[in-house]
Amino acid sequence: MIHQAADRGNHVAPMLFGLRVVMLGRQGRRRIPQRLRTCDDVTVGYWLTKYTLGITLRIVFRSRAWGVKNVPRRGPVILAGNHLSFSDHFFGPFPVPRKVTYLGKSEYFTGRGLKGLISRAFFTGVGVIPLDRAGGPASEQAIRTGLQVLAAGKVLGIYPEGTRSPDGRLYRGKTGVARLAVESGAPVVPCAMMDTFQFQPPSTIWPNPRFRPGVRFGEPLDFSRYHGQEADAKLLRTITDEIMQAIAKLSGQEYVDIDARRAKAELAADKDKGTP
Repeated sequence: MIHQAADRGNHVAPMLFGLRVVMLGRQGRRRIPQRLRTCDDVTVGYWLTKYTLGITLRIVFRSRAWGVKNVPRRGPVILAGNHLSFSDHFFGPFPVPRKVTYLGKSEYFTGRGLKGLISRAFFTGVGVIPLDRAGGPASEQAIRTGLQVLAAGKVLGIYPEGTRSPDGRLYRGKTGVARLAVESGAPVVPCAMMDTFQFQPPSTIWPNPRFRPGVRFGEPLDFSRYHGQEADAKLLRTITDEIMQAIAKLSGQEYVDIDARRAKAELAADKDKGTP
């Protein structure tokens, strides 16, 4: 069941020890400490990239966006989307009139030479925070980092599948997105990348201009009703599945209830078997 975020119920309490406290919704909502806005909150490189590259890509590739008004204009927000193509990094956040911080794989920041330098500069410019995907303590650190972004009242972007889809279908989401929603109290806005798989399939460099990339934003999902409950594996899976169903409804993708990395491995193995 989809619950729309009650932005009108949000208000900001007086300063407390140098912090503002955002009070989400009515009685029982989670209070999230929020830093006062400073010049550190406005990254010149991000907005320069957003408006120059974003406008250029929109003109050249005729990109589209639907439902942008569903993204709250203030307060912490989680953007949870499908991941079809490298181009999602451009066409997903650019229509949003707020800075979107993504957790991205650390490999984007560790390359060497000119290519590595360009990669680090670009992903830093568009607001990506490096994420070690090794699991265990690294995954826990990613959750902590995401919660810090939300505690600052910002927009956090996340791909619950954990990797790009190998065949254009939507795969089972990882429960980290549910933990972020429950522990922060932030609304989750499902978003669906449209036609980016055909626009720039995996392992391709040049886009196919015959397809128009786009993004569709759904109504916010409110999981604050779970605040205070023990976030066990069953609850986290239920919340994650609800988010993935909302994404599937927006995108029209076939849903496959297995891990995307496992699907990639199986497809690679099948390809190797078929190679003489």
